[in-house]
Amino acid sequence: MQDLNITLVQTDLHWESPSENVSMFLQGLDFSEKTDLILLPEMFTTGFSMNTSLAQEAGEAALTICRELANRMNAAVCGSSMFFEDGKYYNRLIFQKPDEAPLFYNKRHLFSLAGEEQYYSPGNAKLIVTWKGWKILPLVCYDLRFPVWSRRTAENNYDLLLYTANWPERRSYAWRTLGKARAIENQSYVAIVNRVGLDGKEMSYAGDSMVIDYTGKPIKKAIPFKKENITTVLGADKLISFRERLAFFNDGDTFEIK
Repeated sequence: MQDLNITLVQTDLHWESPSENVSMFLQGLDFSEKTDLILLPEMFTTGFSMNTSLAQEAGEAALTICRELANRMNAAVCGSSMFFEDGKYYNRLIFQKPDEAPLFYNKRHLFSLAGEEQYYSPGNAKLIVTWKGWKILPLVCYDLRFPVWSRRTAENNYDLLLYTANWPERRSYAWRTLGKARAIENQSYVAIVNRVGLDGKEMSYAGDSMVIDYTGKPIKKAIPFKKENITTVLGADKLISFRERLAFFNDGDTFEIK
C-alpha cells in the first residue's frame, strides 16, 4: 500500500437528463487536482429517479463519464447509475480503473420509503476492489444503514469503505453519524459523497460529503449545500499501525449472511 489521494465530487445533478450530466462532469467541473480515486454521487446521470425508461441512456452516459474521467485523470472513478440487464433494472455502482473494463456492484438495500424496490432489483454480492494496493469496498446510499453488510471480516477484508448517495437533507444527522460509526466499527477509512441541490421531486440535499479516518474522525469535509470537489490523502502506514496497536478486529464475531 501507498498513500492514496481521494476526491469527493459534491455537486447538483440535472434531473433525468443524462446528456446534461455528461456535459457537466466532462466539461463543467474542475478535475485538475491530481488524485488516485474520484467518487461521484449516486445515480449521477439522472438523480434518484424511478424513471427506468432512461436506464439504457443513463447507463451508457455513466460508463462514458467514468471511462473518460479515469483515462484523463489516470485515476479510478466510482459512482452509481440505473442500468437494465437481462430483463431487470438495477441501481448499479461502477468502479472504473484507467484503461480497464469496469467493475460493478448492484445496490443491495433498496429504499422502500421511496418505492425503489418496485422498480429495481437488489444485488446479492459485494465487490471488493484492489487499487493502488488498497482493498476498497464500494456501497450505495441506503446500504449505510445496514452495518452487517459492510462489516469487515477475514473473508471480506478492506482498507477503505465508500458510499455514493442521494441522501436527503432532512436525514443529514443520520448520514453524518452512520458514516463515522462505519469507520469506528471497521477500523477503516470511510468516504461518503452526497449530492446538493433540489431534485425533480423538490427533495433537498445538503451534501455533507466527508472523508473519515479509522477512529471516526472526519479529516476532510465539504461545505454543506455547496458544489465543490474535496481532495485529501489517506495515510497507509497510519492505518496499518492503528490496526496493529488496537487489534479489535481479532475479537470480532464470525457470521454468515444469507
